[in-house]
Amino acid sequence: MTAESATAEPARTGRRPGQSGTREAILNAARVRFGEVGFDKASIRSIAAEAGVDSALVHHYFGTKQELFVAVVQLPMDPRIVLQAIAAAPLDNLGEHLLRTVVGAWDSPAGIGILAAFRSVIGGGDTTLFRTFMLEVVLKDVRERVDNPKGSGQKRIALVASQMIGLLTVRKVIEIEPIASMSVDELVELVAPTVQRYLTGDLP
Repeated sequence: MTAESATAEPARTGRRPGQSGTREAILNAARVRFGEVGFDKASIRSIAAEAGVDSALVHHYFGTKQELFVAVVQLPMDPRIVLQAIAAAPLDNLGEHLLRTVVGAWDSPAGIGILAAFRSVIGGGDTTLFRTFMLEVVLKDVRERVDNPKGSGQKRIALVASQMIGLLTVRKVIEIEPIASMSVDELVELVAPTVQRYLTGDLP
């Protein structure tokens, strides 16, 4: 054995971690997988395979699958903050808590980024990802809680989504008065009963 061979580093095998463009490749792959099969069915392993990297690199750059989804959708805030507040709400008062939490997020400093993402979607962006985020991330646990009678959960959260998206458009995009300048308390008092009916009331 020569001195040169004794001091040489062993040859590396497998994919090279941290190569140029890896983060972008993972984001692009995740965008494809989330769009094709939705949030629940898109595994970290399948996203890594699509990107041509090891699964460990996906966790290295983005953490959990939910954090990866947030990066794909380009949200300015962690949705777990919103989800935890909603999950803690009692069922008979869920409409008020949902509305107060979501409108509070729109009106917070992070609301500028949320509005920018929303404008991108309605301006011709990827509606599949936005729909996936609404139905499979934000409202998934709500759907399971309000699925009474059995099978009505999907209809209920679709109605809630229509109310919330319409309200966001009127309050933040078109800025129709007096809704645009209403306090959160006043808005909740007027709209929460409708949201609550969608969640737990009788449906045709």
